[in-house]
Amino acid sequence: MPVIAKGLEGIVANSTRLSDVQGLEGRLIYAGYDISELAGKASYEEVVHLLWHGELPNREQLEALQKELRSRRELPQGIIDFIKSAPKDANPMDVIRTGVSMLGLYDRELLAGQEGDPNYLRALHITAKIGVIAAYFHRARQGKELPPIRTDLNEASHFLYLINGEEPKEEAARTLDVAYVLHADHGMNASTFSARVTIATLSDMYSAITSAIGTLKGPLHGGANEGVIHMLREIGDESNVDAYIENALANKKKIMGIGHRVYKVLDPRAPFLREMAIRLSNEIGEPKWIKMSERIAELMREKKNLNANVDFYSATVYYSLGIPTDLFTPIFAIARTSGWTAHVLEQLEDNRLYRPLTEYVGPAPGKKFVPIDQR
Repeated sequence: MPVIAKGLEGIVANSTRLSDVQGLEGRLIYAGYDISELAGKASYEEVVHLLWHGELPNREQLEALQKELRSRRELPQGIIDFIKSAPKDANPMDVIRTGVSMLGLYDRELLAGQEGDPNYLRALHITAKIGVIAAYFHRARQGKELPPIRTDLNEASHFLYLINGEEPKEEAARTLDVAYVLHADHGMNASTFSARVTIATLSDMYSAITSAIGTLKGPLHGGANEGVIHMLREIGDESNVDAYIENALANKKKIMGIGHRVYKVLDPRAPFLREMAIRLSNEIGEPKWIKMSERIAELMREKKNLNANVDFYSATVYYSLGIPTDLFTPIFAIARTSGWTAHVLEQLEDNRLYRPLTEYVGPAPGKKFVPIDQR
């Protein structure tokens, strides 16, 4: 008898060696490493190597991967032209989704003369270019020049350099690098599932990652971090928090950044972002955002036994770094591309088409066709 699980909750759809989300224990494992062993210790590029190759790199391997990624940052001219011509009020996630899809048009050009697994090369290209697409659109919509690509900066530093037109401070770059590590992968989340479903049809890498980006855009997935800042702005001041939460709960309004579909205890990524949020808020002399956040988290634990998730504190971190709110979800996408591509490569190793069943709840069979003039 088929099991009916709305949203596939509790259903194991595949096996993976990439990451393990242990919801009851509040643990996140990347290929055998607890997230606490990686965040603040391993660079994002080291984690990319871990997800793609199953092990942390030695220095030679890391330098080789960095060189591979940095050498692939240049965008095809057609994509640059699209970015410049896109509506200035477009949602950045729409531009990223379209830009990554357009990369597929240049696949032959991107892979020309390169040796190795074509899908691994595609993973390199997409991972190297997605941050450039996001940053270039941010510059273009402001009417600013697009800074030339650099190959002497890591992924986090290069993104901040591109959006601001100047090399970032070391602390800002390190903070974003840690955020990238925390967002790199997260089991069979909605966007990863989308990527695996798409590639399972033996479509292509670009289609799979485009599917993932479209899924991440939703406010119940990656878009939640933007919702947190909108909520904090709406509240306005720490003195308004209690009344806001009371009213929201009374009207069954969702509190953004609180609770998680899998974690029944504290999201293990949240403490790292909370610590960074506190430090950054104090540094910029604007602690009200973290104070409001802390009070919201306290009230939700007391009233609903719900904890803050990764989106709750990442919003304050990005806001404190001076990153525009509508780039919060793109940053999530940039970081998660390493995980998406790793899952696509893994899916192709032992592929099986996803084809779940549905429970039919429509009218009972037996209805008879009636000609249109008699209806």
